[in-house]
Amino acid sequence: MAFNPDITIIGGGIIGLLSAKEFVEAGCQVSLIDKSLTGKESSWAGGGILLPLYPWRQVSAISSLVVESIKRYAGLAEQLFNSTAIDPEWLDCGIFICKNPDINLATEWCIKHQVLFHKAEHSLYKNLNTQVNNPLWLPEIAQIRNPRLLKSLKAFLLKKNVQFIENCTISDCLLNHNRIESLATDQGKINVNQLIICAGAWSKHLIKQLLSVQHLPDIAPVKGQMLLFDAQPDTLAQMILDDAHYLIPRRDGKILVGSSVEHCQFDKSTSLEAKNKLHAFATKLFPALNNTPVINHWAGLRPGTSQGVPYISKHPEIKNLSINAGHFRNGLVTAPASAQLMADLILGRQPSINPKPYTL
Repeated sequence: MAFNPDITIIGGGIIGLLSAKEFVEAGCQVSLIDKSLTGKESSWAGGGILLPLYPWRQVSAISSLVVESIKRYAGLAEQLFNSTAIDPEWLDCGIFICKNPDINLATEWCIKHQVLFHKAEHSLYKNLNTQVNNPLWLPEIAQIRNPRLLKSLKAFLLKKNVQFIENCTISDCLLNHNRIESLATDQGKINVNQLIICAGAWSKHLIKQLLSVQHLPDIAPVKGQMLLFDAQPDTLAQMILDDAHYLIPRRDGKILVGSSVEHCQFDKSTSLEAKNKLHAFATKLFPALNNTPVINHWAGLRPGTSQGVPYISKHPEIKNLSINAGHFRNGLVTAPASAQLMADLILGRQPSINPKPYTL
């Protein structure tokens, strides 16, 4: 089995899928390789809030990607739905942030990036059991339903003749004059013109396995566990962020609760301790959930970096290798801009975002 695409992407999460979309819409032939099924890792497991948690507390390189990305999500969801009839469920329900001791930083960030905000009225938190501190209401912040977005993206890319190579194990690569010529896999040889690593938490491990290089991305897995309550429609109208945890009401009424932050290497198992902590948070904050059953509990591995800043960069040693990985908790919300920046760098287009902060 021999393939010869213009662009080969390893990793079928939101970063890999949207990178493939950028390239195929630029006229490239694209192959996407995944070690399992497309969209089954952290992109599937996340909550789908289209804003980082407290973005004013994060470095500006994250905000640059966020602001460019959230402008595009409504149009992206509409494009995918029109093409595939699979609704990603983009929903601008707004987010209520209970505690903002750094309210000046928060409002300055919102003003700078033209994010609408209001001092929250009591009606927004009258049914919550929490001590508010400078409560903030961001009415235009949206969410998207991760699994449906990924499903819609895959269907869209199949219609564009992107080649999906799933359940594929890569064992070796052929290197010649600092260029990768091909990959050896359990599904045959795959020829390479340009290779992009979008393998999330596994990116460093994969590069180290395939190549003897000095420059490795500093990416480590960080587990997050989540719960899903089987609530009825209209139980909760908006997303709620309280300290480090959140509630996300889906369009069908179900309420997602997240999430833990655990440094557990590549362990994706769930734990009763995390489940109990998330359940206690949700039912204390929002007593309406006390008699609502939990119908799902899962974990995913985020690709953590020291400050949460991803690598979106050509490799300094291998001429046709690039990386788009390390987005930590913000892969979904930064994916459109990350994908465009990666395409800009490889296709020689003028980037709309300064690439320097993301260089390997």
